[in-house]
Formats: sequence, C-alpha cells, structure tokens
Amino acid sequence: MRFLKAALAATLLTATVLSGSAFAQEKGTVGVLMPTKASARWIADGDNMVKQLQERGYKTDLQYAEDDIPTQISQLENMVAAGVQTLVIASIDGTTLTDVLEQAHNKGIKVIAYDRLIRNSPNVDYYTTFDNQQVGVLQAQSIVQGLKLETEAGPFNIELFGGSPDDNNAFFFYNGAMSVLQPYIDQGKLVVVSGETGMEKVGTLRWDPAVAQARMDNLLSSYYGDKTVNAVLSPYDGLSIGIISALSAVGYGQGDKPMPIVSGQDAEVPSVKSIQNGQQYSTIFKDTRELAKVTVNMIDAVGQKKEPEVNDTKTYDNGEKVVPSYLLKPVLVTKDNIAPVLVDSGYYTADQIKP
Repeated sequence: MRFLKAALAATLLTATVLSGSAFAQEKGTVGVLMPTKASARWIADGDNMVKQLQERGYKTDLQYAEDDIPTQISQLENMVAAGVQTLVIASIDGTTLTDVLEQAHNKGIKVIAYDRLIRNSPNVDYYTTFDNQQVGVLQAQSIVQGLKLETEAGPFNIELFGGSPDDNNAFFFYNGAMSVLQPYIDQGKLVVVSGETGMEKVGTLRWDPAVAQARMDNLLSSYYGDKTVNAVLSPYDGLSIGIISALSAVGYGQGDKPMPIVSGQDAEVPSVKSIQNGQQYSTIFKDTRELAKVTVNMIDAVGQKKEPEVNDTKTYDNGEKVVPSYLLKPVLVTKDNIAPVLVDSGYYTADQIKP
C-alpha cells in the first residue's frame, strides 16, 4: 500500500510539473523592442520588462536598435517571422512601422505600443504610457515655482526646447507645458527673447543632447549678449545636461550669475546629481517598474483571451484609430523630495545618486 501511495504521489508530481511546463511553454515568447541604450531610461525599461515577463513564465527577446529606424524594422520583421506571441514596441519613429505591423496582425500577433505611440497603423492593439500632457504641465509648473512667478514681478527671460518631432509624446509634453507658460508669455511676465516657439522651431531630433547643447550655444551667442536667461524649458534630462553645459561655458552658475531654472524628465542619475548640486532645477520621475507591470498585465490578459485593463479610450488617436491606453501618473522631483520619491521607493539607492 505504501508503495502504491508513493507511486501515485510521484505520478501526480510528474503531471503537475509537466502541466506547469506546458503552461509556461503556452505563454510563448514576447518580443521587446527598445529604441536605444544611449539613454539609461531605456535600459531600465528593457531590464524591467524582461524581469517581470520571465517571472510570469514568458520567454523574452529584448533588442535595441540604437535609434536606427531600418534596424528596428528589421528586428520587428525577424520577431514576426519567428512567431512571437506579443510585441512590445518603444518605437524610434512611430510613423514607419505600418507594413511590418500588418504582417504581425496577419499572424495573430498582438502589438502593445510602449510609452511612444505608434502612428498611422490600425494594428496597434494597446498603448501603455504615462500621462504625457501632465508631464509637460509639471515641467512648466516647476518653472513657475522656481521663478516664483506668482509673487515676483518679472519679466523673466525663457527659452523653449522640445523633444523629437518624430516622437508623438514630444507634442504632448510641449503642449502641456505651454498650457501653463503661455498665459505668462501673453502677460509679458515671461519673455522668449529668441522668439522661437512651436515644435517646428524648438524640436530636438532623436532627443540628441549634442543638438540641444549646440542650439543653446547659438541662442546665447545670438540673443543674450547683454541679457540673462532665467529659465529653460527642457523636456528630457539628456537635453538638460547639454543645455546646462552650454550655460556653464559662458559663466552661468558662478558668482553673481545664477543657473537658470532648467526642467527635465526621466530622473536619470546625472540629472538627479545635478539637481542636488544646484544646477538642474527639476525632473519628472516615471517609474518604469510600474509601466512594465501594467504592460505585462496586458500581455497576460491577452494571452487568456480577456480584455486588458485600460483607463483612457479617448486621447491617443494614431491617425487610424483611437488606441486603448493605460496612463500612469508622473511625479515632479526637485531637490526637496529626491529621497522620498527616488530612494524610499527603492528605485535608486542613496549611494547611486550621491553627488
């Protein structure tokens, strides 16, 4: 009898293991495409996606295209040919993927646009991102706060920088910021000395810090010979570092020439240190762990033939359809709340961001 019980237990254990293996195998492979390793932010996104997917029993294929559009298209084509279960895509140029996404759709592969909306395709099933309009609002509010616009008479001189024109998010960031700043510009309390406004003039292709630094150099030499820059709207930490380099080169941050109020985004380590050192004024924290979690939850729901949870079905029209989306809340970070937001949450250790 003892032998029969042991044999039965062994049989049940084997069946359970095989069932578990089959379940994991059924989950299949998720293709994860990130734009570049040049930004620490995208490395963190890729790592978080892989970690959470593997914890749930998926295989993963993570690839970076180093901001080269043909490379990303080729990576997508290879993943579609390999028959991945789902594609998670942070696109380089959200207008160039229409043909390959049609191939994916024809093979029954679901597509989730990750933090950058993919445009001009009906074959984008879902979108996970942060509230990008609110990102811009928070950036502008930090400038209002830093300049004390509510109480100081001004006028203050400001220059505007936008993100990459081929990234749909860049327009949300800029428009959100201008919804706050434009009334002050209209009142004459903020003055754009260069006169350069609008994404067609202030956009920074591929979010390139060197391009932002060169433009800031040019603005300073062309318009600020006898004037002072008081604030710079920057939509991303990498651009902020380039902008601050240009400002530092002509003496800002020294003696009686204070560093302007400079915004940012992504809470990258160099910028967090810069904030603590009194150079960059603010950044926007977007917890990539939470974005990965929401995305993996969507993948699980799709795999189980369920409707994924979304909280926005009106905002993100990609030119072919309104893409069902899940938006997360961004958080403004200044020198005053670095520890509670970034360290206490476990996103960074205190040593990682020690200036």
